[in-house]
Amino acid sequence: MTSSLGTGDGPESSIMVLVPAVERLVGPWRERYDPRAPVGVPAHITLLYPFLPPAEIDDETVKDLRQLFTTFEPFPYHLAATGRFPGVLYLAPEPAAPFVAMSEAIANRWPEAPPYGGKYPTTVPHLTVAHLDDVARIDEIERVIAPALPVDTIAASAWLLVQDEGGRWWVRSRLALGAR
Repeated sequence: MTSSLGTGDGPESSIMVLVPAVERLVGPWRERYDPRAPVGVPAHITLLYPFLPPAEIDDETVKDLRQLFTTFEPFPYHLAATGRFPGVLYLAPEPAAPFVAMSEAIANRWPEAPPYGGKYPTTVPHLTVAHLDDVARIDEIERVIAPALPVDTIAASAWLLVQDEGGRWWVRSRLALGAR
């Protein structure tokens, strides 16, 4: 499985957990080796991509998303290990189960928007560090970042990001976890 934010036919949207706690560690690698970073996508764990086309996201959709996320409590997690898909180096969140549960809940509510367009049979939560076919370079990046792990943080919100006509990504809405 690889992330493919921003490769559709028109503007897209995605729901993700932003991970600012790891930005210092992976930001320089993402800027260089993840095409999504330079167009406004911060370090994140994708919950659902692609979501609905931005033109179809109205106030009622955002209200429904906010309601859905109140059913999930904030939770601590850590990024303690690297992982790989073909051509991708990523950080794996532990526990992964809450991310999977949120992904499944969104996909169940909006079946017209299956994760990754239904391309993969399972969802593997991950934070992409680099898209790169150069295995030696991926090995090098991994050697640099692995000693800085684990990074401990808390998921307290999901975020709805939308892409504009120019390909840039923007935060549309914060989706707080838990009843407030």
